[in-house]
Amino acid sequence: MFQRLKNLVRGFMSLFVSGLEKANPRALIEAEKENLRKQIARFNENLANHAGFVERLMRQTKNLEKQEQDLAAKTAAHLKLGHRKVAGQYALQLKGAREQLEENRTQLEQAETTYKQLVKARDVSVREAQQKIEALKRMMTETEMLEAQAELQEMAQGMITSIGGSGDTLSRVDEYLTERRDKAAGRARVAASSVDTSGVDIMEAEQEALADQALGEFAAAYGLDIPVSEDATVAPAAEPIEEEPQIKDMGPTVSEG
Repeated sequence: MFQRLKNLVRGFMSLFVSGLEKANPRALIEAEKENLRKQIARFNENLANHAGFVERLMRQTKNLEKQEQDLAAKTAAHLKLGHRKVAGQYALQLKGAREQLEENRTQLEQAETTYKQLVKARDVSVREAQQKIEALKRMMTETEMLEAQAELQEMAQGMITSIGGSGDTLSRVDEYLTERRDKAAGRARVAASSVDTSGVDIMEAEQEALADQALGEFAAAYGLDIPVSEDATVAPAAEPIEEEPQIKDMGPTVSEG
């Protein structure tokens, strides 16, 4: 019973976590990037330990090579001097040093090969993981763009259906405004046709006459001539009328003789 309850709780937790993962793919990608960095750090640490082992083998190999040269020189010197027993001891040590040197060289070669293979494997794995992460990021961006595009298209389709349909809000507003505009234009037309402009014309004529009178008084007071307005029409000069000669009456005519 307890095991069944445990499985049920585990199933609910799995569904909950799966839902969170689906809802937050970017968080999963960032988590994988962090996990990759940690793995690279651990791998580099182990690789550094292996590199230290290689360096130790190289140092031991160099020491054995030097020891081999020394033992060979001592063996040759004592053999020339006739110290057979001492030369034999040095020859025995030289043989052991050479065997150990050969073994160290083999181990060093294998360690170097292993180190190069580990470095290559690390670089290939890291490059592959980075490519996968970059591909997922591009896919995530493309998915978001497609989702946004689909949402906009759905919104546009809904707007076309709702706005272009009969009896929608914008159509009713257009109808109301058109009716109000027509009524306002009709009222303005009626008001304009009923305005009596005769009184306005009379008032304008009176104001012009008063202005001319005031200007004439001002010019007379200061002895100024009033220039003729450009708008005024100059009357043509009248032609002079020739006067007929007057016939004077000199009285009755007196005949000569």
